[in-house]
Amino acid sequence: MDKRTFLKSAAIGSTAVLAAPMIRAQKKSTIRWRLQTYAGPALGEHVIKPAIDAFNKIAGSEMQIELYYADQLIPTPELFRAMQRGTIDAVQSDDDSMSSPADVSVFGGYFPFATRYSLDVPTLFYKFGLDKIWKEAYDEIEGVTWLSAGAWDPCNFATKDPINSLEDLKGKRVFTFPTAGKFLSRFGVVPVTLPWEDIEVAVRTGELDGIAWSGITEDYTVGWADVTNYFLTNNISGAWCGSFFANSDAWESLPEHLQQLFKVCMDSSHYYRLHWYWGGEAYLRTTGTKMKLTSIPDSEWATVEAEALKFWDEIATTSPRAAKVVQIFKDYNAMMQKAGKPYRY
Repeated sequence: MDKRTFLKSAAIGSTAVLAAPMIRAQKKSTIRWRLQTYAGPALGEHVIKPAIDAFNKIAGSEMQIELYYADQLIPTPELFRAMQRGTIDAVQSDDDSMSSPADVSVFGGYFPFATRYSLDVPTLFYKFGLDKIWKEAYDEIEGVTWLSAGAWDPCNFATKDPINSLEDLKGKRVFTFPTAGKFLSRFGVVPVTLPWEDIEVAVRTGELDGIAWSGITEDYTVGWADVTNYFLTNNISGAWCGSFFANSDAWESLPEHLQQLFKVCMDSSHYYRLHWYWGGEAYLRTTGTKMKLTSIPDSEWATVEAEALKFWDEIATTSPRAAKVVQIFKDYNAMMQKAGKPYRY
């Protein structure tokens, strides 16, 4: 090789070496979801924000979920349709409040006396087969994927005037869930539907006489204990049943490891609520100073429990799937009753 050839070859090689750093891998854009919860900001701090914060921290630049609270983007009764259309990517709600068309939606939220304690909900879903029934129901509906169910707090009355008998419930205008309201109307309660953020003002102005939407933990957390005077210890359900849902296209487009991460974060949310509510209910009943506890005698309240069983049978006639769910509730509660303390008293 002569000098001229060598220099020419070296120049070509140098150009190749120098050009190499200019070849860059295309940066993947961050996946972004919008998730709306049924809960307002104060409640959302507990029932979902810790799980979403954890997801975002772990997922980093791969994916970020923007969290929105009750009615911030979409009115709660329109959440299902908005998610189905892809306006939002995911929802945390009960089936009932977001107007799900699934025939199991009546069991979301507070289905009267279906549960006694918060642990009943995950046990019914993941030990007694409700998870398979919910998946089957939502698989029949285009555009929405049911992901996971968990328990929240019981359903007690928080009222301006004391409730010491069933007679005291008559004529009371109460904010509650659709199915719970339908049941409570049998005892003279007047169910009222309002946006979540308007409830406190409605109680202050007298538009509402009370709230049957939560246990005492939420009453204190969201400010309702500041506008009501009494808390009825009798409840029509031991735990609210809520779920996570996603737009099917959004869910199926996620890589498997992000789906698994979201599932783990849902489980962490379910776990957090179990101890937050369970401890909170007892702590505020015994140390809270804003609300006086009242009770309807057990013998009188037994008539409400008996009416619930009639309500179950009526719901069972609405579809074969509903009948299957009601039978699971009956079998489960019979087993718990037979098991005795501490499962049932």
